[in-house]
Amino acid sequence: MSQGSHPPFDPNGVGLNNGHFIGLPYTEEDAQIVLLSAPWDVTVSYADGTARAPENILKASTQLDLYDPFLPDAWKMGLYMRPADEAWLAKNDSLRPLAKTYIDFLEEGGKLEDDAHMQAHLAEINIACDSFRYEVKAQTAALLDQGKKVGLIGGEHSVPLGFLQALAERHQDFGILQIDAHFDLRKAYEGFTYSHASIFYNALQLPQISKLVPLGIRDYCHEEVEFVADQKGRIHPFYDHDIHTTLFTGGNWHQLCRAISDALPRQIYISFDIDGLRPDLCPQTGTPVPGGLQFEQAIYLLHHLVTAGHQIIGFDLCEVGGTPHEWDGNVGARLAYRLANLMGKSNHLI
Repeated sequence: MSQGSHPPFDPNGVGLNNGHFIGLPYTEEDAQIVLLSAPWDVTVSYADGTARAPENILKASTQLDLYDPFLPDAWKMGLYMRPADEAWLAKNDSLRPLAKTYIDFLEEGGKLEDDAHMQAHLAEINIACDSFRYEVKAQTAALLDQGKKVGLIGGEHSVPLGFLQALAERHQDFGILQIDAHFDLRKAYEGFTYSHASIFYNALQLPQISKLVPLGIRDYCHEEVEFVADQKGRIHPFYDHDIHTTLFTGGNWHQLCRAISDALPRQIYISFDIDGLRPDLCPQTGTPVPGGLQFEQAIYLLHHLVTAGHQIIGFDLCEVGGTPHEWDGNVGARLAYRLANLMGKSNHLI
């Protein structure tokens, strides 16, 4: 992407507050990579607020410097972030109180089969979540059909299912690297068909996903461990305790990155739940858990995967704390930029 069609842009100048990611000059039409906002956190089972992560990340991005030490000229590819759809954000805000009331009902020992009012709440939420899934699929499919590469910015971790379905219609075999504190393998958690805790149970219904590699997992239940075993190698987890045992006993991160790379097919999707990082890097995420990766470890791994020949066909970044939590937005914006740059590199856009 040449900047010749744009007004002069100084990558060393003041971060422009022009409504664009990092103040870049590109529009959606001429960008090669589009970040699609997915402002949704209806089903979160602990802290909400991540529906406003896209606006937090977009606002924080003006403070980023553009030099990427792995890809110094990456900004020239053309990167644009589509702001959050206000109608979907309003729908989210209307449904979240219903979901919280329903979740409180369950946590207090309520029986769904005995309460028609709660059954109605659940049905309404499931219908809306399915509509949101369909909308994400339609919007990502349209961008893919235009030749764009797409990154999805959540919101809760349920949001990429429609994107994965769009990719499955275009790729016969791909893997997912899931950076996360949780497996998210529960079937219809709390009754929500499209729960944030069910995203990879739902994703694995797509036969085109040949391998799921969860990384940094440290908060999970017996049912999920049994589900992993039943998949007979389709899921290859790297548990947080195993990672740190290796590092504490003489192993190194580069060796672990090689093992992660070897577990994945050539075409990969990156699903980055920010709670896969240490909680001091994402204090306002929906469900923070002690442990996790350092920022530098995550970046080194992603760069290693691209260097090893993996093609990133898409990515999501989810569960970042929303406005007004500036630190969370700052870290999220930096991750989004690096993910986009490496996706561009792996697709020979730079």
